Amino acid sequence: MATTRDYATAKDGVKLRYEIRGSGDPLALIMGFSGSSRGWGEPFVAGMEKRYRTILIDNRGTGESDKPDVPCTIATMADDVAVVLDHAKIDRAHIYGISMGGMIAQEFALRHPERVRGLVLGCTMCGMAHSAPTNPENVAKLMPQPGMTPEESARVAFSVACGTAFLNSKHGQDFINHQLEETAKYPITPMHTFTRQMEAVQGWDCYERLGQIKAPTLIIHGDDDKLLPHPNAEILQKRIAGSKVHIMKGIGHMFFWEAPEESVRVPADFVASAK
Repeated sequence: MATTRDYATAKDGVKLRYEIRGSGDPLALIMGFSGSSRGWGEPFVAGMEKRYRTILIDNRGTGESDKPDVPCTIATMADDVAVVLDHAKIDRAHIYGISMGGMIAQEFALRHPERVRGLVLGCTMCGMAHSAPTNPENVAKLMPQPGMTPEESARVAFSVACGTAFLNSKHGQDFINHQLEETAKYPITPMHTFTRQMEAVQGWDCYERLGQIKAPTLIIHGDDDKLLPHPNAEILQKRIAGSKVHIMKGIGHMFFWEAPEESVRVPADFVASAK
């Protein structure tokens, strides 16, 4: 299938790299903390592009997008998604965000409600103050440490981001090794992006505004998520009227790596009915 690669320019001049794969109704994928669009993994993206015209975005600070070392907010990154859709001449789309990308997706649905057809919130939360407790030692492993290579830092992060069964399987280790090889071919995320994005996550909350989300919403989460425990899904579900929850058994934070078929099929079927 034809692939489009281009840049959109945000309101503050930051260039945002995006790619469009597949055909059908548009669906934008929003990656999580420190990751570029290469972080989705080919099995998941290949499955999604068979169902939807899939827009993959390098969040500011990652991949081939600009990486300014300036304060950044979740709202800024939500508006970045709108800028990319504008550039691609897409008025309305399904929005599928994971982790920090799920926070961006919530903010996008609040700031640009008329542009959302279906909303998928993966392994995410609605703000630190109202989230299910997490282990701060696990969260700390997402931040690169002095003296570590990018690969070493990534392996430490994956040790808590991936589910136990996946980590202990040959398939899981082979997949992680392949992902590390693939992402090494793409611009690395600089240390200041980790810091700026962590500040953005810590400074954001939408708990009190969740009732304003009117788009059909699916919340998807693994029950072996060591970073954002799956009770966060219940918190979101109770605040977003009519939303549905899908819990994946024995699956960690990187559910789209660990169970790519289910991570495509369940959300794709759900948003297919959204008008």
